[in-house]
Amino acid sequence: MVPLDRILIETDSPYLSPEPLRGRRNDPRNVKYIAEKIANIKGLSKEEVGKITYENARNIYKIEA
Repeated sequence: MVPLDRILIETDSPYLSPEPLRGRRNDPRNVKYIAEKIANIKGLSKEEVGKITYENARNIYKIEA
């Protein structure tokens, strides 16, 4: 239900790894699993989710290109 322009992906929770890595320490390499899940839910490719969330982060944190 969350609009795509409001979604960010992060790895700030070291003890809550995404499936299929539950029970292991989380790290930034695991954002790909979150992107895949969002892509499946929203009917997009993982690459599209990456581009959207990258732009969202740039907008929210006011990062210029």
